[in-house]
Amino acid sequence: MAKDKALTPRSEDFAAWYNEVVLRAELADYAPVRGCMVIRPWGYAIWENMQRALDDMFKATGHENAYFPLLIPMSFIEKEQEHIEGFKPELAVVTHAGGKELEEALVVRPTSETVIYSMYAKWVQSYRDLPVLINQWANVMRWELRTRLFLRTSEFLWQEGHTAHASEAEAQEETLLILDLYRRFMEDWIAMPPVTGLKSESEKFAGAVRTYGLEAMMQDRKALQAGTSHMLGQNFSRQFELKFQSEQGREEYAWNTSWGVSTRLIGGLVMSHGDDSGVVVPPKLAPSQVVVLPIFRSEDDRTGVMAAAERVTNALREVGVRVRLDSREHLSPGAKFWEWERKGVPFRVEIGPKDLEQGQVVVAKRVYAEGEDRKLFLPEAEAVARMPVLLEELQSGLLEAARVRREDASVRGGVDSIEALGEALDAGAGFVYTGWSGDPAVEERVKEATKATIRVIPDEEFRSPSAPTTCVGGGAAKMEVVWARAY
Repeated sequence: MAKDKALTPRSEDFAAWYNEVVLRAELADYAPVRGCMVIRPWGYAIWENMQRALDDMFKATGHENAYFPLLIPMSFIEKEQEHIEGFKPELAVVTHAGGKELEEALVVRPTSETVIYSMYAKWVQSYRDLPVLINQWANVMRWELRTRLFLRTSEFLWQEGHTAHASEAEAQEETLLILDLYRRFMEDWIAMPPVTGLKSESEKFAGAVRTYGLEAMMQDRKALQAGTSHMLGQNFSRQFELKFQSEQGREEYAWNTSWGVSTRLIGGLVMSHGDDSGVVVPPKLAPSQVVVLPIFRSEDDRTGVMAAAERVTNALREVGVRVRLDSREHLSPGAKFWEWERKGVPFRVEIGPKDLEQGQVVVAKRVYAEGEDRKLFLPEAEAVARMPVLLEELQSGLLEAARVRREDASVRGGVDSIEALGEALDAGAGFVYTGWSGDPAVEERVKEATKATIRVIPDEEFRSPSAPTTCVGGGAAKMEVVWARAY
């Protein structure tokens, strides 16, 4: 890979930087179909690591995986009116197949509540059949006119959980269980700490009773909705006759939840940790946590350097490190450094003839603090032994840096008008906490004036020490909300 021009600095044009870094780190590329993307092996490997971690967490809480059809009868979508109105502009519809017009149009799934709950209605007869706890890993389509790789594409990959319960309390407990599960995953694996809370009525999922969201702050101080968990009540059960005989012998409708995260999380990872050199991948999700680079210029040096490189690679693998030996000889060391820097590999281990003479290897950090040595010169055995600790320190350091950045860019108190809110956002605020009366008209006025929306009504942990008493739109506040401009 030849070295090309430097990336656009984030401070100059964050959107341009993002597009360039996704392409040059070989995470994804634009597809021939407008609005779609191709996820390249490096990007897909990150997604696979996310999948494995989440899948383990789902299964540990009693959920099972299944698969449902890509195509959904239009009549199913139309049964839930709020649902269809919410998704109508984004639907991709199949009207012809097999050389003729279909009797009923089929929708390429934008989400699977309708088809899944129609199946649950077949499988559930008694309270003994509940709860049903199913997750699906799939692709979905929501027609988009403008492509932003990972952030907004017509087709994307995700998981969608759909559950059925015997009581409202159980469904609510499930909704919050998943909200917490997502939060732990985002903090522990992506090192991207979200603010959690309830969505306003205008921002909730179409067809839900309540939607809970996870909002992460990106480096440009915009919010990214990283995941949602929906309490659906009995809306879909009533439409699809998902009923069961209760323990008391009564016929009742089941209570449902749905929840999902998508490949948008890769975009969140990039915007949370990337720098002007490229992507920074948290060690837990890095396809390769370490790349070993043998460096030699002559055949005389080759044998010894390659033997040491292979020895270090095997030793790192034995201590549980995901490691890659880059033995490509058609690329210069500088080209390899640039490639792995762009892709965000946490550490490089460089081994050359002089290192062999001195009994050492060079450990190069992808991320380092100002004034800190970027390279460590360590004996081979010490480098291997220290690597798991170095990876843990980097993972926790990325999380702490993201948390500090979020709090430093959050404004609490002193914003009691729409004008003040706009001024705070224009001055660089990310999350702005204010009072709100609950009036959707205020929400709309703020959106028109500032392009900000209510991201969440924050959970207690994230609320300000002193609850605001004045609504940002005037009058008394009934609750605190978090405003931000968002992706």
